[in-house]
Amino acid sequence: MPATMKANGQSAKPGKGSKPNNGNKASGWFDKMAKASAWLSGRPATFLLSVALIVVWLVTGPFFNFSDTWQLVINTGTTIITFLMVFLIQNTQNRDTAAIHLKLDELIRAVEGARNSAILLEDASEDELVETRNEYVELAEEAKEKLNKHGIKVPPAPECNEQATAAGR
Repeated sequence: MPATMKANGQSAKPGKGSKPNNGNKASGWFDKMAKASAWLSGRPATFLLSVALIVVWLVTGPFFNFSDTWQLVINTGTTIITFLMVFLIQNTQNRDTAAIHLKLDELIRAVEGARNSAILLEDASEDELVETRNEYVELAEEAKEKLNKHGIKVPPAPECNEQATAAGR
């Protein structure tokens, strides 16, 4: 449960240590830098600046006789940027995934009749996920049968590749 939530689900005032950063000042700094970089790299102006740099590089080719050094400049620059962007993209995906899981967990917790066992499914093994999905497919089939009895036609559920994969193990 987050440090900002009380046991009864009401928000508590965030205090010292309520924002997890793994006890590391570098983590807080990295989070801020990663968020700013992700926002900046997704802007149209950043794309246009990148195109402009490539055009400048291409135009300067004849002045440098298309030398190995001229080629090395663009190769080194793009390699460094790509290498750093991998970590920024992964950080952004990790943050987004964690936020989505927390939001879904809260919805599951708040909805009466929901199975709370679904809250930590992201930690389940692949076999456990396939088994859980099969349970939900069975529930969906039962619901479909009930609807069909009342004259409501429901199209069949698509086949799941995980079922075939699990059966082939």
